[in-house]
Amino acid sequence: MVLLGLLGCASDPAPVEQLRLTEQALAQAKAVGADDQVAELVMAEDKLLHAQSAMQHDAFKEARVLAEQAELDARLAQAQVLTQKSQDQLDELNNRISRLRKQLGGL
Repeated sequence: MVLLGLLGCASDPAPVEQLRLTEQALAQAKAVGADDQVAELVMAEDKLLHAQSAMQHDAFKEARVLAEQAELDARLAQAQVLTQKSQDQLDELNNRISRLRKQLGGL
């Protein structure tokens, strides 16, 4: 029974590519402005650290799952930052339109 459990663990390859994708997603999130104020980025970094630790202990399945979760968290953080930036730009455009309407109304 124990042998089957060990064989199951041995069949999971090291998730090297997933870790690379996760690190790339974190870098992209930071590049668009995500920082420690974005909870999802903090969670992503934490999960990546746990994934790297699992890799050192040859817990490849756990490492892969954590790295996948971290990648998704990082992508969510990136999307939230980009959405907020878009909303800020939209608000600014709406303010400019309102000012122009007031100016035109005064003519």
